[in-house]
Amino acid sequence: MKIIAISTTVEKIPLRTPFITALRRVDTVENLRICIHTDTYNIGLGAAPATKAVTGEDLKSINKCIKQDITPQLVGETFELVPLLEKLHHLCEGHSSAKAAIDMALYDLAALIKEQNLVTFLGAEALPLETVLTISLKSPREMAEDAQKAYARGFRQLKVKVGGGDNLDIERIKAIRAIVPQAHLLIDANQAWDVESSHTIIDAVTPLNIELIEQPVIGSDIEALKAVTQKSHIPILADEAVFTLEDAKKVIEEKACDLINIKLMKCGGISKAIEIIKYCQIKGVKCMMGSMLEGPTSITLTAQLVMAYRDAFSHIDLDSPLLYKKIPTGTGLGFFNNILSLEEDDFYYCYIVLCADNTYYTGVAKVLERRIEEHNSGKNGAKYTKNRRPVHLVYAEKYRSKNAALKREINIKKLTRIQKEQLVALYNP
Repeated sequence: MKIIAISTTVEKIPLRTPFITALRRVDTVENLRICIHTDTYNIGLGAAPATKAVTGEDLKSINKCIKQDITPQLVGETFELVPLLEKLHHLCEGHSSAKAAIDMALYDLAALIKEQNLVTFLGAEALPLETVLTISLKSPREMAEDAQKAYARGFRQLKVKVGGGDNLDIERIKAIRAIVPQAHLLIDANQAWDVESSHTIIDAVTPLNIELIEQPVIGSDIEALKAVTQKSHIPILADEAVFTLEDAKKVIEEKACDLINIKLMKCGGISKAIEIIKYCQIKGVKCMMGSMLEGPTSITLTAQLVMAYRDAFSHIDLDSPLLYKKIPTGTGLGFFNNILSLEEDDFYYCYIVLCADNTYYTGVAKVLERRIEEHNSGKNGAKYTKNRRPVHLVYAEKYRSKNAALKREINIKKLTRIQKEQLVALYNP
């Protein structure tokens, strides 16, 4: 089996309310979804959001890296997971989000070939996860109200964004704790404090039973992070201070933090995250699995990685889909308040046939060969193809659920004739 193409599409997903941190405000998730096509029906899906505030990458630069630097090196290669991962991570220094999208698609493809989900592929059981829910940076009163609403909906772990630069962070935390006294509170400063203000704020909120403080100081200043950690009575979580395995080794060896926040977009994907996870396990350091306000494809794969290494994690921050205006379906991941669970695989195909009148018909089938036969001779063929026989299969993609295949069918039906021809041409180069 060979890789024959890598395609990209932009997804824009509106949020229910703006996502606000010390670094940015986001109203719509912008996400680049990638598909690795093979000379079989098997495809691999991955994705990366615009992560300029953290990795310096926007959708344009991510797409450019994938198209110009990665695709020419992978297309034509025989699919073997480990050699392809090694090749990928020697390409285009930096560009962690671009490589993360390809890395996760390679894993997705490897699992699909074996008709497995990623958890099973990694040798574990797919048990549900509990994620935190983010409370965006606003005024103390507004944040307390948002926290109260979230808690009333069943969210018991709340990640509170602070770092407003207005000397109100202590008031924010106290207001939230007063209104949800039983909630598990995690505080994320997004690098907004210095050492002195970190000490002041941490001392003030220590009696409030805070579970951790995330990245209080600028990520590049390990000495400042160490100074905060050594004096703090609240565990300190390193986020922007840790992108790579080497970064993780440095902050752990320096005792500059108590916990590590792993994000696929920072480290470069599943393979690189596993390296950090295993190192932290050896050192006895717990991790959080975080995310970068991502699309459903990358969140689903990240959740499965956590399920495979659940003992390595003390906290999960994969709440992006819960912030969308509409929670997605057909991703393989189910959402019930703060509980994420993996849906059982039930493989289906989305296919295109060329009809006798030279038109295309797109459909969905569980047993592909039988469905093509039905189009040509059976009573159960589609109304459209009944008077356009014979039909010939010219393109197909394999998905893990009927819902996912149906969503892809809708997408393909919206394509122009030229766009459909380009898709079909992937299998007839």
